[in-house]
Amino acid sequence: MISHIFIGVKDFDRAYRFYAELMALLGNSPRFCDRERPWAGWQSHPEPRPLFLIGAPHDGAPHAAGNGQMVALQAGSRAVVIEAWRLALAHGGTDEGEPGLRPAYHPHYYGAYFRDPDGNKLCVVCHDPE
Repeated sequence: MISHIFIGVKDFDRAYRFYAELMALLGNSPRFCDRERPWAGWQSHPEPRPLFLIGAPHDGAPHAAGNGQMVALQAGSRAVVIEAWRLALAHGGTDEGEPGLRPAYHPHYYGAYFRDPDGNKLCVVCHDPE
């Protein structure tokens, strides 16, 4: 269903450091990094898509985080959800909901919510039972 997701950023180098560690933790490999444009991407496994991309907005206007927009990234375990949330907060992210069960979504939904240093809202979630 999803080919790629593009997240706009203000400070590419800061955002790249933030996302490089988060993507590595989640098992997503770097696909490219072009500092001239600037933009970078990571790919999932075993297939090369979907891609997760960050960069300056294409229209040249300043980045602004969207209200009501969120990207949820899948984690392989609840322990990885916790680690991803801690990593995000340690690297300039802000808390939007600590790791825990969200049974209103489904009985095994274990997620954590945070914003990246540019204000983009993210979730890291594991859908598996403990």
